[in-house]
Amino acid sequence: MPGNDLTRLRIALTTFFALDGFIFAGWVVRIPAIKQQTGASASALGLALLGVSAGAVITMMLTGRLCRRFGSHPVTVVCGVLLSFSVALPPLTHSALALGAVLLVFGMAYGGINVAFNSAAVDLVRALRRPVMPSFHAAFSLGSMIGAGLGGLVAGALSPTRHLLGLTAIGLIVTALAGRTLLRHRPPTSPENASDKEPAPRRLDNGTRGLVITFGLIALCTAYGEGALADWSALHLEQDLDATPGVAAIGYSCFALAMTVGRLTGTKLLERLGQTRTLVSGGTTAAVGMLLGALAPSLWVALLGFVITGLGLANLFPVAIERAGTLAGPDGVAIASTLGYGGMLLGPPAIGFMADWFSLPTALTSVAALAALATVIAFTTRRAAAGSHPASPTS
Repeated sequence: MPGNDLTRLRIALTTFFALDGFIFAGWVVRIPAIKQQTGASASALGLALLGVSAGAVITMMLTGRLCRRFGSHPVTVVCGVLLSFSVALPPLTHSALALGAVLLVFGMAYGGINVAFNSAAVDLVRALRRPVMPSFHAAFSLGSMIGAGLGGLVAGALSPTRHLLGLTAIGLIVTALAGRTLLRHRPPTSPENASDKEPAPRRLDNGTRGLVITFGLIALCTAYGEGALADWSALHLEQDLDATPGVAAIGYSCFALAMTVGRLTGTKLLERLGQTRTLVSGGTTAAVGMLLGALAPSLWVALLGFVITGLGLANLFPVAIERAGTLAGPDGVAIASTLGYGGMLLGPPAIGFMADWFSLPTALTSVAALAALATVIAFTTRRAAAGSHPASPTS
């Protein structure tokens, strides 16, 4: 495939990653208003929000099969349309039960597009023979930050219905523009002169499945930390370090910004260090940073710890997904994404239980423990990784 076509595909896929983050963050900032509209209690809202998670997990494995049958590009476009439409549904509900039902649909679209565009990105990375996967996830992070910021600005002026209908319109327009490029081109293949060095995805036999699950565990360890910090960082700063609510809210922003910066520089880091060294150094950095953030005696030291944690975790998830996709194609992406998403779901409640049993700072050290576990997994699977992705050094 000509270089110009690869560039167009990269721009289109980057756009879909950014759109996904933009739409999801736009929904998240309107949750308080939707809670008030439906009259749901905190527990009822929590059960309704599980609809997103349940829909995503249900669809992720199915989407891997759909990508194999119809191709990752058409599936990405279809899921983009469904995601755009479904984000407008929550404000139309007036009970927790109805909200849970529409969030199940929204979660299915969200899970589907994540598997589809990650599968497409894996194919493009193979063709480019450059480790550009972190740049796609950086686009997701940037989209999320823009979506959350814009949502906060319009929350006082627009009702949830108008705001989320606006996201539908934006989503459909962006999907139409970027989707044309995906529908015009089939997923690229590796250059002919690299076919003997870059193996095609394997059949998902027991050995391959075990290796994919191992890489999925790295994604789980990373997403656990993301989920935990999203839900508990502000409370930790306010409750344990006497920060004001406004300053406490900065904690997660520091973490998210650091992750975005880490992903924007991830390609150069991977080209310089290779995958295994990037994973090992990233996991080690995140473990040290989270110990600092959780056990810091002062606010500013804790914020520094969150920044270090974000830089460390930034590239673990995209590299793990790429490894799984290189090994087993869309099915590998689906398995690793499901495990990763499971980690994001597991993090917040696990921290809550441990905070009750011990203390919140102690509970947050579990993020450091799982980052260290990801480091160990990456190091012990380095030989397998060398065989699964020879395009970049692994040690």
